[in-house]
Amino acid sequence: MRKKTGIFLTAMMTLVFCVQVSAASENVSSNKLGVFEGFNYELWKDGGDGNMTLTGGGKYECEWNDSGNVLFRTGKKFDQTKTHDELGGISVDYNADYRPNGNSYLCIYGWSVDPLVEFYVVESWGSWRPPGATSKGTIEVDGGTYDVYETTRRNQPSIQGTKTFQQYWSVRTDKKTGGTVSVSEHIEAWEEMGMELGKMYEVALCVEGYQSSGRANITKHVMTIGDDSLGGTKSASASEAANPDTEEAEFSPEVLGTLVFGIGAAMYSLNANK
Repeated sequence: MRKKTGIFLTAMMTLVFCVQVSAASENVSSNKLGVFEGFNYELWKDGGDGNMTLTGGGKYECEWNDSGNVLFRTGKKFDQTKTHDELGGISVDYNADYRPNGNSYLCIYGWSVDPLVEFYVVESWGSWRPPGATSKGTIEVDGGTYDVYETTRRNQPSIQGTKTFQQYWSVRTDKKTGGTVSVSEHIEAWEEMGMELGKMYEVALCVEGYQSSGRANITKHVMTIGDDSLGGTKSASASEAANPDTEEAEFSPEVLGTLVFGIGAAMYSLNANK
């Protein structure tokens, strides 16, 4: 009886393991927003091909081709009741393999309401350095120099439908694809220049493409909001905590099929030997 029970438990543990493996990533290829491993995500595009694979902990891979305008992003969406001061300090620690071909940005991206503002902290870009306006001045944040801009979008898509709204920009004078972005320091600098934000709707690590192609792999994404952090190391299961050196396994559909068949065979054998 003990042997039969052992076979049954082994089969069930294998089945649970397979289910966990199948949820290790999520692919998004059409306009969609949701939550994956604690991070809000969104893919928005108005044309062309764009594909995003969420790989866990705020990380993702994306690829676009012949795009109109496409934005891939993971981060945090808020309930629009608190300002950045009320939320606490906001920062992002990231690393990216970023390979644009044409017009594209690697940035911290977000929105506020009351007033409605779209904002960017641009870390790197493709063939064109945004936003094509006159700088309001420069700021020093996280050891880098950024030009600050304010632009107006008239009757354009927004989180509230078609609206006219302001855009705030901090754009690095030299490109960077990894490190820390102290988002709150940028917001405070904007406010000193008279560029006020309202209640926060979103802060995200974003790859944007415009009439271009390219790909990117976000290999690190840790977002800190006040005393809370999202990302970094995946939350460990009980077995992972007991065995910290256990590596995450990935299986092809063929291998998964073999494992499931093995479970069925084991359970059949168990019943046949009763």
